Amino acid sequence: MKTKKILKIVVGVIIFFTLPSLLFFGFVYFKYNEDLPNGKQGPQAEALAYNMLKALNHKAYLETNYIEWTFKNKHHYKWKKDENTCLVHWKDYKVDLNLDNPSLSKAYVHNFEVKGEQAAEHIETALAYFNNDSFWLVAPYKIFDPGTKRRLVKWKNNQDALLVTYTSGGTTPGDSYLWILDTNNKPVKFRMWVDILPIGGLEASWNDWTTTESDAILPVFHEMLFLGIKLDDIIGRE
Repeated sequence: MKTKKILKIVVGVIIFFTLPSLLFFGFVYFKYNEDLPNGKQGPQAEALAYNMLKALNHKAYLETNYIEWTFKNKHHYKWKKDENTCLVHWKDYKVDLNLDNPSLSKAYVHNFEVKGEQAAEHIETALAYFNNDSFWLVAPYKIFDPGTKRRLVKWKNNQDALLVTYTSGGTTPGDSYLWILDTNNKPVKFRMWVDILPIGGLEASWNDWTTTESDAILPVFHEMLFLGIKLDDIIGRE
C-alpha cells in the first residue's frame, strides 16, 4: 500500500507540473504554427533584398569594424569585424574567439588560460553563443551570406515579404526567416522556421533600433510571444 501511495503522489506531481506546460504548448502550437510559405526566386526577390539593406544603411555596417554588445545581460561581446575575431565573456569564462579558425582560439577560466579538452569545450560554447547572439544583432545584414537563398513571398494584403533560407553555415543550417518590411523596406519583424523550435512561423519583432557612432543601425530589443530579447551596451565604430 505504501509503495502504491508513493507512486500515486509521484505521478500526481508529474502531472501537476507537466500538464499546464503541455496545455500551453498545445495552445501556442495551434494558434501560431504555420507551414513554410512558398516563394519565388529571381530578380524581384533580389531587388527587395537590396532595398532592405539600403533602408538599413548597409554601407555604414560594412564600414563598422568594431561592435560591442551584451546579450540578455548574460553574454558579453567585443567583435573585431575587420579581423574576424571576438572576445566572448560569460560568468567566469572568457574566450578569445578566432572566427576564421576556431582551433586557434584561446579559452580562460578566472582569467587563467586553459588547454586541451576544457579549452575545446569552452571554445565550442563561445562559438555557439556568438552564432546565436550575433544573429539577433546583425541578421538583416546576413541575407546575402554564402549559402543563402532569397525568395519573394506574397504575404498578407498582397504585401511583398522576403524569405531567406540558410542552406549552410552557422550553427543550424536549413533555417528560414520571412522578413516583413514597412513601406520604406525597413524590417519590422520576421517569422522563423528553425530547427530548434518545434513551432513553425513564430514571430519576433525587429522595430526597436539604435544608430551607432559608425551610423550602423542595430536592434536593441526583440519581442517574441511573451518573451523579450534585450541587447545592451551596443557600440559600433569604424
